Amino acid sequence: MKKYLMNFVLILGLTGFALWLALKDNYQVVLDAISKMSPISLFVVLCWGILYTVVWGLVYLIMGKKYNHKYTFTNGIVCAFVGTFMSGITPSSTGGQFAQAYILKKQGIKVSDGASLLWADFIIYQTTMMIYVTILFLLKFAYYSKQSSWFNMILLGYVVNAVVVVALYTMALFPNFMLKLTAWAGKIMKKIKFIKNPDQKVASWNLQVQSFTKEIKVLSSDKRRIILCSLVNVVRLTLLYSLPFIVARALGINLAPEKMLDVVALSSFVLMANSFIPVPGASGGTEVVFSLMFQSMMGTLTGAVMVLWRFSTYHIIILIGGIIFTVAQSYYDKRDSASKKSTIGLGPTIN
Repeated sequence: MKKYLMNFVLILGLTGFALWLALKDNYQVVLDAISKMSPISLFVVLCWGILYTVVWGLVYLIMGKKYNHKYTFTNGIVCAFVGTFMSGITPSSTGGQFAQAYILKKQGIKVSDGASLLWADFIIYQTTMMIYVTILFLLKFAYYSKQSSWFNMILLGYVVNAVVVVALYTMALFPNFMLKLTAWAGKIMKKIKFIKNPDQKVASWNLQVQSFTKEIKVLSSDKRRIILCSLVNVVRLTLLYSLPFIVARALGINLAPEKMLDVVALSSFVLMANSFIPVPGASGGTEVVFSLMFQSMMGTLTGAVMVLWRFSTYHIIILIGGIIFTVAQSYYDKRDSASKKSTIGLGPTIN
């Protein structure tokens, strides 16, 4: 709990600093623009990030039915919000899948099956995202990179994510090579004493490689689920990347419809840059990068767009995700406790 509280303080501090940096010269203009938005427009903008997370729940519904035919869309939504919440409050999004494995177990999916489901979700999402972003890079990156050297950082972020995808498929196609590579890494760690218990770490890596390889083989035979989940991810990414355009129009910025592709591309570039921001939620850096990317397009109202975009896609989801996680945990604990009592009975009756 102390660690999570420290993460929250870090998130608030970095976000506050980034907002001050972005708004210090024209905060009155930003506040005035937001205050003039219609209630309906503000509601749509704030609910956009919620919709993005709800759509993610469809992926868990599709994959969850494979292991538990009673798995529901509500279960999938809970799993999606819990994953977003825990990823958002832990460095480099490391806590999301652990929390989701716990929730999936409570939802009637075995730990081993839950791990397979999460592997499949990660593989499909990462692959779909990289194909999507690669198309955007081919269409728009050269044009924008000529305008600012900041885009070199975006390119590095793209390379990092591409390396992740290549590593995933190397594990799938050449597992023996990956096992040899982990053994070599273990020897290096022993020599330089880089990490404690290197043998244990290598054993853990080998187990993950074997588990991943097994899941790839199972997943490759289920083309229907792959296609459905990929299509859902395309919808998710489009919702996420297009939100700045919706916010800009709601604020009265006169962006032509043909600018939608530019906004989608720039949004994807911002999220590529997150690869270099290891703090929880990539707080601070995300706001700064967004402002740099969109300044030339949205002018003095860039800060207003950034505030609403970030609140919709991160802060409100973290708040709702935290509430859902707390309620779900309490519900599952009470349900399990009641089930245990009904199993063992209340003891012999005394007359």
